Amino acid sequence: MPTFSNPVLPGSRPDPSICRVGADYYLVTSSFAYFPGLPVHHSRDLVDWTPLGHVVDRPSQVSLTGLDVSAGLWAATIRHHEGTFYVVVTLARGRRGSTTHLFTASDPAGPWSDPVALDAEGIDPSLFFDDDGRCWFTACRDAAEPEVTGPGELWMRELDLHRKELTGPTYALWYGAVRGAWVEAPHLYKRDGVYHLIAAEGGTEHHHAVTAARAESVTGPYTTDPRSPLLTHRHRGAAEPVHNVGHADLVDTPAGETWAVVLGTRPTDGTHTLGREVFLVPVEWTDRGPVFAPETGRVGLSERLPAGVAAPPASDGRPVRDDFAGPALGPEWTGLRGPTDHLVFPLPAEGGLSIRLSPEPLTSTGTPAFVARPQQHLRMRAAARVRLTAPAPAPGQEAGLVVFQNERRHATLALTVDGDGTRQAVLTAVDAGISTRLGAVPVTGTEVVLAVDGDEAAYAFHVEDGARSTVGSIERPFFSTERAGGFVGVHLGLYGTSGTGEGEAHVRWFEYVPGRD
Repeated sequence: MPTFSNPVLPGSRPDPSICRVGADYYLVTSSFAYFPGLPVHHSRDLVDWTPLGHVVDRPSQVSLTGLDVSAGLWAATIRHHEGTFYVVVTLARGRRGSTTHLFTASDPAGPWSDPVALDAEGIDPSLFFDDDGRCWFTACRDAAEPEVTGPGELWMRELDLHRKELTGPTYALWYGAVRGAWVEAPHLYKRDGVYHLIAAEGGTEHHHAVTAARAESVTGPYTTDPRSPLLTHRHRGAAEPVHNVGHADLVDTPAGETWAVVLGTRPTDGTHTLGREVFLVPVEWTDRGPVFAPETGRVGLSERLPAGVAAPPASDGRPVRDDFAGPALGPEWTGLRGPTDHLVFPLPAEGGLSIRLSPEPLTSTGTPAFVARPQQHLRMRAAARVRLTAPAPAPGQEAGLVVFQNERRHATLALTVDGDGTRQAVLTAVDAGISTRLGAVPVTGTEVVLAVDGDEAAYAFHVEDGARSTVGSIERPFFSTERAGGFVGVHLGLYGTSGTGEGEAHVRWFEYVPGRD
């Protein structure tokens, strides 16, 4: 039986939501404080996904200024109804829901509308279009009587599609299946006249789980599916390759199958650096409700192909090289909190990317001169050919590679110039916002290759300046979510900074080469 490899969307792409229009599938994931925000991916087979664009690509839509990397745009839902795509999402501040936004578009590639703020509290909003055309908004929030019901509450109001506002009474739907656990990520589905409410409980780490309730009416009352959790890896041992499974969204295929996208992680020795990734799981409907992974009861690294998919898709293990020849960065690149005017490309005659050095450091919650893409493989190599350019390089200027977990924990391998004009490649680690110089090697050329090799043990940093020199290494768990906290995985990218804001750097190319995991 032909199979595909999970995850179908590797790297930090958490909280997946999916919809189908004809033969096309569209998926949106959380983006937090990265900009552009809310990446949209497209597929024809549920397995091979291509970046399509972003819902939030204009600073006028949403302000992310001042937010730490794990705040921002959380857990969006994408749906399609009568020719219009809808995305609802929470803007989070201080690890709590701040504002709920509704975006619309006729084309999922964009442009998406300016948002409409909905009168909704909590996080993880979702939309359900019933057979009668009415649209119902669901989300989760703190329960009014947590000592009685549990800490979280799933609730519902009707969404007036014409006025784009919530209307009518508020319905408390369900408090979850696991006593004492927060219930979140609600999605509604209707099957044979029964409404199935699928949710997540146990937090987004080891105890994450998919749970469910059902009702005969859309507004309830909902009763807990006694089989809950329907999908979890909380009971599996440390050798299990996939952990933290949950946050499911379901989609039906033209062939009549149902599949779920869920998030999960791939830890090594108890820590993970790639973040929460998108896994694909078959679902079978029974009289009792949905059965996830009916043959195994778990999310595996290999799964059968969906019906109608004739052959395995192309591997995601191909090297990627960007010469920055186009008029804009590709959709896989993002910055922090907003667009930056510090990137100019292509350069006349020679091409490549020019980075105007910014006084904004990577440790700030502003918009530094920084672009990155998620690390997608445990074993990999990232490299860039970099030089400091006019005006004449000066002390305090630096540009190069960054392994970025968050603003308080990352590492840079940068070209610098000392007061006597000596050029160096310097490795710096930032922990809790404090910078430590770990190593340096002199460079003779004006343009060198800066590289980082990652594997199960460490990230090793090198400079190629005629010969290859190792500058230093940092243990892999330093960049893990377990050590750093937050909700994001490692991003690999480019940056440039100077105390005065003067100076430029030129990046001739960037490449990402997956290893064999």
